[in-house]
Amino acid sequence: MPIRVMLVDDQVLLRTGFRMVLAAQPDMEVVAEAGDGAEALEVLRTAEVDVVLMDVRMPRLDGVEATRRICAQEDAPKVLILTTFDLDEYAFSALKAGAGGFMLKDVPPGELLAAIRAVHSGDAVVAPSTTRRLLDRFAPMLPGAAGGTGPGGARPELERLTDREREVMLLVAQGLSNGEIAARLVLSEATVKTHVGRILTKLELRDRVQVVVMAYESGLVRAQGPGGGSRL
Repeated sequence: MPIRVMLVDDQVLLRTGFRMVLAAQPDMEVVAEAGDGAEALEVLRTAEVDVVLMDVRMPRLDGVEATRRICAQEDAPKVLILTTFDLDEYAFSALKAGAGGFMLKDVPPGELLAAIRAVHSGDAVVAPSTTRRLLDRFAPMLPGAAGGTGPGGARPELERLTDREREVMLLVAQGLSNGEIAARLVLSEATVKTHVGRILTKLELRDRVQVVVMAYESGLVRAQGPGGGSRL
C-alpha cells in the first residue's frame, strides 16, 4: 500500500506544491488536507493517514498542540514537522510532543520524500543539520543541560538502562544510524536495533527523536558550538 499522507498548512499554494511532489511518487498518496491544527484533528477522525506533514505556525490551533493531541491517540499517524524558520522553538516543542522529525519547507524534494519514508518506517528523522542546530540552540535552556550534573544525573529513569544501552543511547543522540552505531561498537545492526527498542521501552519513549530530546534534557549530550561535537 502507498504511504497515506495528510498535508496540514494554512497556505494553499504550499499544500498544492507538496501535493504535486508526492503525487509523482508510486509509493505515496495524499489522502487528506487541512488548513490548521483544529481542522486536522477533525479530518483525522475519519481519514486513514500514515504520515502527517504538519506546519508549525497556523491560526486557531498551531502545529505543536495539534501534534501533541495526535500523538496522544492510539495508533496515531506519524508527524513530520515542516516550518519556514530554521531555529524555531515551536518546532522543538513539537519534537518533544511526539513528532517524528523536523524539516524546513524549502528542503529539496528528494530529502523530503526520504524523510517521509523514514518517519513512516519508524526511523525518526534526526540527522538533518537543521535539527542539530535546533537542538543545540535550545539545549542550554533544558533542565539539566547546563547544571553540570554529569551524564544522566538529572533523569533517574536512565538508571534502568544497562551500560551497553546507555552507550547506544549516546550514539543515537549524536545522530548516528543503526548501521553507524553497529560499526562503532562492533555489533550487528540487528543487535543495535534490539538495543534501541529496549531503550524506547524502558524509557517509555515514542521514537529516536525523543531519545535525542531526553539525552539533551538529562545532560547526557551537551550543546556544541558551530562545527563542533555531535551531528544531529
